[in-house]
Amino acid sequence: MPSNDFTITRRVQFAETDAAGVLHFANYFRMMEEVEHAFWRSLGHSVWFHDGDGVISWPRVHCTCEYASPAKFEDELSLTFRVARMGKRSVTFEVDFHRDGLRIASGRTKAACCAIRDGAFRSIAIPDNVRCVLRPFVADQASAAP
Repeated sequence: MPSNDFTITRRVQFAETDAAGVLHFANYFRMMEEVEHAFWRSLGHSVWFHDGDGVISWPRVHCTCEYASPAKFEDELSLTFRVARMGKRSVTFEVDFHRDGLRIASGRTKAACCAIRDGAFRSIAIPDNVRCVLRPFVADQASAAP
């Protein structure tokens, strides 16, 4: 079974900071999305894909982030991503932010699986092919059952 964690490393860019050179709080959410997209790509998928009748995507229904220590311009951060839980129609992701081995923030995102057809979003069950790809990575294996 693969590890539940997926990690990328990136530097804090100047444009992501406030006047004091501290990473602006909203950019943690952007980085959470960045590591999620990298995770999907590592599996050969995307957060936005055509299913024949339209598009399947993952709009956010809940997002939180707790901050323990500031990140600053030029800091190298490790973003550790995991699939915490997979429900019938949604998935919960967690991201830990580390600088020099110290956890400085942690975030949690819940995304609904949605079909987009004719401009309308509709919550749907996670397709079996997607569920099969995600299942080995789910930390809470009880939630990953079919």
